Amino acid sequence: MVSSGENAVAGRLESLEFRMLFVSLENLITEALNLPMHAIAYNVSQGLAALFPRKAVVETQGYLFDLEEFARHNQCRLEPGPYSFNQIETLWPGDDSRLEEQANNAWYRVDWEGFGLDVLTLSWDGSYHYWILADIKEIAETFLTSVCEWNEEVRSDSEVLVFDNSHWSKDEELLKAIRGSTFDNLVLENNLGGAILGDLERFFSSKELYATYGLPWKRGVLLVGPPGNGKTHAVKALVNSLKQPCLYIKSFKGERGTEEWRIRRVFTRARKIAPCIIVLEDLDSLLTPKNRSFFLNELDGFATNNGILTLATTNYPEKLDPAITQRPSRFDRKYHFELPGEPTRAIYLDRWNTRLQPELRLSETGIASVAGLTAGFSFAYLKELLVSSMMGWIDRQPGQTMDELMTGQVVALREQMASPANSPQEALESEDDE
Repeated sequence: MVSSGENAVAGRLESLEFRMLFVSLENLITEALNLPMHAIAYNVSQGLAALFPRKAVVETQGYLFDLEEFARHNQCRLEPGPYSFNQIETLWPGDDSRLEEQANNAWYRVDWEGFGLDVLTLSWDGSYHYWILADIKEIAETFLTSVCEWNEEVRSDSEVLVFDNSHWSKDEELLKAIRGSTFDNLVLENNLGGAILGDLERFFSSKELYATYGLPWKRGVLLVGPPGNGKTHAVKALVNSLKQPCLYIKSFKGERGTEEWRIRRVFTRARKIAPCIIVLEDLDSLLTPKNRSFFLNELDGFATNNGILTLATTNYPEKLDPAITQRPSRFDRKYHFELPGEPTRAIYLDRWNTRLQPELRLSETGIASVAGLTAGFSFAYLKELLVSSMMGWIDRQPGQTMDELMTGQVVALREQMASPANSPQEALESEDDE
């Protein structure tokens, strides 16, 4: 029988052993992070093997090993581990979203499918390194595979992957916007939306036909035109209609690695999940003289891009290299989103008109008149005209009709159009530019 005194001695010894392990691990991490970058990983691996001789240690650096994302979707449970100080960076996203936490240097206890594991996360030079500790190597490797496979999976009807600042994330707000976008609520010249959708539906359904004729099953489409004419809405409607996995690229800039490395990550991910869509909004702002050549090699180089639709937009095609805009194997088709003509402006105004309360509506004569007065207006400017007129209705002159009020607003908006500093923001294009 063990006496209470013996239990107390054992508890003190265990506590002492724990404190010694804590100090040893803290010293290991601190000393390693002060070494030259090429020596850090080796010294950490060596130190962990010495401190945890009964554990299997598996090191990884893959960007798909996103442990926090895996846990956020209830694929495992994380708890701060006891062996080191956890450096957690709290980020404010700058909108109404909740604060975000990102582990830069941390130790986690992981509960996954009945197994208990430990994961050490360290970051330096903008890159993240992980060490998985488990009772046997097979458990650590299976866990690593499960995390990476889950993060690599894109569920076409329930997720959109966004690449920004070197990271992939699943954007539920963007997905919601996409699900609400169709060509039924988008007014375009000459049934342009239907033409693009038909083109891309044929592409995704023609894999065998491409193979029969020995053609690479890939497609590049560039939507071109001045701001505010429906390109963003069209992209969302296409993604919604085509029902293919979507990778939405916000930027090739970031804290981790080089731009070339990030571009390779995007195309490598796309090749693994193809068929899929890569969305590159404002392509002219994504590409620079430094990364353009590498981007072109990934888009049209030796690596196969079978099943990949690259869907890009630009407001300023003149800023793009001719190697992008004039070589068909890169962007096979360019669809032009022009300023709406008078008949299309009348359709747009009439569609808005039907949604308004009766006293706010234009007359049929007013619709025709305003459509004729708004030559050169984009859909975004037409939207601004309608919204500003509705707001002006509150302070209208006695007896003034909406026809008269909106005619006056056309004159005011034309003055704004001539002054870029006072014009409506081009961000209107990201709204429903019908």
